[in-house]
Amino acid sequence: MKPVKISFSKHAEDELDRMDAPLRRVFLKHAEKIAAMPPRRHLRFGLPFNVEDATRQARLVYEIKGGNLTVLHCFSSHKDYEKWYQSFK
Repeated sequence: MKPVKISFSKHAEDELDRMDAPLRRVFLKHAEKIAAMPPRRHLRFGLPFNVEDATRQARLVYEIKGGNLTVLHCFSSHKDYEKWYQSFK
């Protein structure tokens, strides 16, 4: 399996900047884990995104195209994730 390049969207970078350092490290570690073993759980409603639980409450939303892993969002709370997810219904 060839290496996967990891990149972060502007939304994800902004969300990471607002987090404290320990939680930010958790998200970065999960991005590396996903890059090593893609893909994971896929979202419903025909959405082209995957989701990974970073902690019990935190979610990492990403997509994989070719050899690129793009982290789209880093939600620190399940409430924020649910609000985003419900916007697609």
